[in-house]
Amino acid sequence: MSKLTDIRQLPLNTLGFALGMTPARARLLILALAAIVSGALMLMLGSPLATLEQRLGALGWTLNPNTAPEQRITLVTIDEKSLAAVGPWPWPREQLARLVNAIDQAGAQLQLHDIVYPEAKPGDAVLLAALQSAQGAVIAQLPDLQSGQATRAGVMTHPLSGISCNAAPGGLQLGNTGNFLAPVATFAAIPKGHITPIIAADGSTLKTPAVVCVDGSPYPALALTAFLQASNDSPWQATIEPGSSLFDPDYVLQLQAYPGLDIPLDSDGNLRISYANAPSAYRALSAIDVINGSTDLSLLEDAWVIVGGTAFGMGDVVPTPYNGASHGVELQARLLGSLLDVDMPYTPRVSSWLLGLLSLLFALLLYVLAAVRERWAAYGLPIAAVLLPLAALSLHIQLLSSFNLWLGWLYPAIYGVLAASLLLLLEQGRVRVERSRVFGNLNSYLPDEIAREIAYSLPSSSINASRCDATLLSADLRNFSAFGEARPPEESAAVLHFFFTRATEIVERHGGRVHEFKGDSLLAVWDGHHREAAEQSLKAAQAMQSGLHHSLMPEHSAPGLQPLALGVGIEQGPVLIGSIGPAHRRSHVLLGDTVAVTLRIQEMTAELAQPILLGECAARQLADLQLESQGSYLLSGLKNPHILFAPAPVAGASRQDRQTPPDLMLVSGGH
Repeated sequence: MSKLTDIRQLPLNTLGFALGMTPARARLLILALAAIVSGALMLMLGSPLATLEQRLGALGWTLNPNTAPEQRITLVTIDEKSLAAVGPWPWPREQLARLVNAIDQAGAQLQLHDIVYPEAKPGDAVLLAALQSAQGAVIAQLPDLQSGQATRAGVMTHPLSGISCNAAPGGLQLGNTGNFLAPVATFAAIPKGHITPIIAADGSTLKTPAVVCVDGSPYPALALTAFLQASNDSPWQATIEPGSSLFDPDYVLQLQAYPGLDIPLDSDGNLRISYANAPSAYRALSAIDVINGSTDLSLLEDAWVIVGGTAFGMGDVVPTPYNGASHGVELQARLLGSLLDVDMPYTPRVSSWLLGLLSLLFALLLYVLAAVRERWAAYGLPIAAVLLPLAALSLHIQLLSSFNLWLGWLYPAIYGVLAASLLLLLEQGRVRVERSRVFGNLNSYLPDEIAREIAYSLPSSSINASRCDATLLSADLRNFSAFGEARPPEESAAVLHFFFTRATEIVERHGGRVHEFKGDSLLAVWDGHHREAAEQSLKAAQAMQSGLHHSLMPEHSAPGLQPLALGVGIEQGPVLIGSIGPAHRRSHVLLGDTVAVTLRIQEMTAELAQPILLGECAARQLADLQLESQGSYLLSGLKNPHILFAPAPVAGASRQDRQTPPDLMLVSGGH
């Protein structure tokens, strides 16, 4: 559990690390991480994922199965009807002999009994005679590879020569056991083949060993025994060699009696069972009908007949891609049909490289989608997370249905989902980081709520402004034009930077926000036109005067230059705040009569030699303070006169605000 938790945390930690890298390197890191995590998942969840791969992979057969009747093979089944007529299994040997004789008399070329006769019973001689007199007969024996129970019944016969159980070529490890269930010695002369299936984790049978070693001797599968018996070649000779080309199977089994027949085996020496034919393609006759001759026995003429049990009481039931309860006799028919067609499904040796190449192509596609960014990444990566697994599965299905090649599809599918998901997280994280960075940069030029509105809304060409009441403060650095004319631009920039930085700190400390910097002045805003806003703006103005006086306004300025001074105007009233202009070039504005009045009041600080002046609306909120009327003035550009007020000199100041600065020096024309 801890390992799985570590793997879950790994992508998150890596994503955080990747966000600090360049986009190209971050994407490559994420793609590599997805490959590692996909491999780890395949190792940790091997059995469930293998079941998923097998079940969905079989769609290459089941989506469009071959329904044409298989005329070379006929099933004779011991079904419920037969058990009802003859009696429960096992049947008397004489009854089985009647069945063997009936099949042989119908003209069958070969009959394969998917039945083991492990116990000596009365009538064994009769059954043996029937089997020996038949045109061709093969019976089953069952090596036990999986149960682990110590079982040794009957006699294992008819091994292959030419195959070594101890030194298989290419490192092949053949299944080896000392436990078996075989026919009694009475049937030692009858050719035999093993019926040992490989049971998958979900109980289905997908493969069967071509050869099983019992006590050091190799025994062929029942379907292979049918071929060997039909050849009349004795002794049975076979070889197993590794595949020679990239598209060959891992191993190839060759029967000496059939030159050119290459039987593909996987890395464990197993045959893969083909499910290309629909179950309905296999003709089946009830055993009791064959015995009684009450069915169309022409279906047995020149056919290879497989005899086996299909009654549920006989226990020979396995799940297949078509049905949750199919019978073992059907599996033998499928193996035999594939051998007759010389078309058995297999996995090529190059499959791992092909799946790796497919995963690499997925990685390249995802990299391109992520690099395009914008909508391609936002929409393309989620779509790719769905389509890439389907593409891997579709390729597998196409190869299986067209060429009987079992390539596999699960690793590229898992990789496609993980890589697309992690890249999407990376790009979304990068977008959030970049948006935060843009918002931070935007917020350094505009107030917070305005920057937020601009950052998180689409641009528009219409007026986007609203009316509200506000308290405005305009502060202007006097004599700066003359200072800038006489001093280097770097020094002028340093002075302005210091002024704007300190003034902004003071405004924000007193609950306001700087609306804009313009030239050598700034305009600050407090929401509302109540007493608190007026009081805070006045305190901010006084703090500016005292805080900046000794830094920017020394008593003795540079030779030939008037010292810098600060004038502050304050007023309250309605304003219109928002953005205007075309969508590609918007401007944030603060409009209204209150803005014009505040700017003119600030200009009057030079004319009246007062560092701070308040308009009558702001002064009305501060009636309890000692404000001194400066008279009524017709402000520049306005039609109505305005009464201006100046705060009384402060007897004491806070440590932050230091002391009230002396009166401004009036410099004619200074703006």
